[in-house]
Amino acid sequence: MSSVFEKDKQYILGTYNRFPVNITEGKGSVVKDENGKEYIDLGSGIGVTSFGIADEVWQNAVTEQISKVQHMSNLYYTEPCADLAEILCEKTGMKKVFFSNSGAEANECAIKIARKYAWEKHGENCYTIVTLNNSFHGRTLTTLAATGQEHYHELFTPLTPGFMSVDAGDLAAIKKINEETPVAGVLLECIQGEGGVLPIDAEFIKAVEKWCNENDVLFMVDEVQTGNGRTGELYSYMNYGVKPDVVSTAKGLAGGLPLGATLVGEKAQGVFGFGDHGSTFGGNPVCCAAAISIIERIDDKLLEEVKEKSKKVFSSLEGAKGVESVCGLGLMIGIKTARPASEIVKECIDNGVLCLTAKDKVRLLPALNIPEETLLKAVGIIKNSCAKI
Repeated sequence: MSSVFEKDKQYILGTYNRFPVNITEGKGSVVKDENGKEYIDLGSGIGVTSFGIADEVWQNAVTEQISKVQHMSNLYYTEPCADLAEILCEKTGMKKVFFSNSGAEANECAIKIARKYAWEKHGENCYTIVTLNNSFHGRTLTTLAATGQEHYHELFTPLTPGFMSVDAGDLAAIKKINEETPVAGVLLECIQGEGGVLPIDAEFIKAVEKWCNENDVLFMVDEVQTGNGRTGELYSYMNYGVKPDVVSTAKGLAGGLPLGATLVGEKAQGVFGFGDHGSTFGGNPVCCAAAISIIERIDDKLLEEVKEKSKKVFSSLEGAKGVESVCGLGLMIGIKTARPASEIVKECIDNGVLCLTAKDKVRLLPALNIPEETLLKAVGIIKNSCAKI
């Protein structure tokens, strides 16, 4: 057994059911294990390595910044932090940004914004945050409370109070909650990633936005997994023609370094003042330099390529033997298989393809720039595994 496996078992808390693969190096969408075996990576670190492994543009941005200043506290200014905020606001039309370290922290910030906004506008009894059943918003006690999946709550109660979940599509349930306990904000994913790669109906999302605007409730979109080009638009809400008050994002933002961001629109841009929120590592100049190298390259050409690759994956998989359905958007794809998804994933590893699961589906989150030939080769291996029924 590899010494890495032994050390992991001895010294690391057993929170991860890891596959017996020790990845040691890679380039683009191909990685190698300690034995030199190659794998096509269709997981990209769960949607993190936006331009693949050892991306040279990303490497140059990171190493250049490391040679200057690797960290300063937020008591001082750094250029990458300000530049990234400017780029994000210009590309989205949002007004302000708060940087943190993860998606959960980005969502925590969004929740705090909604509660402070509601307190100041509607009083201390207006604090309820509405989310959707089957959602996933993070693993802190507060973002677990926001997550609309009971099995994540088990053993960790009491969670932060003030959260209620409704079924996607049920606007009447949101209205009813507001009659009983005033709603401060609605937080939703346009595509529920951990919930099974399930796109939410566009008309419902638009109706929620309209209701929030009419009732002075903050409309918030969780773009932790769906953001940064993943769905064929810079952020998934752009596929739906809506304009959130708050957007949270992370994962692929910095291409492999930890960085979360909470983008705030005009309505709530003035909610936070000095001392209302903070982060030691948030806005780290190396992480921000990395993110600039990512966001600047997510242009119309790349987004169109993401959409075209997506069409070819859907076309290849839909109706294939052992494939019951295909869902998702862009390069965020779920495959419902006749065989258990976990079996498919294990078999794909044996055959040199790394993919993920989401509920009962095989999940694909490849790098945005994965070569089409490489992508379709990997999809072919997945199809062969699915067909063994």
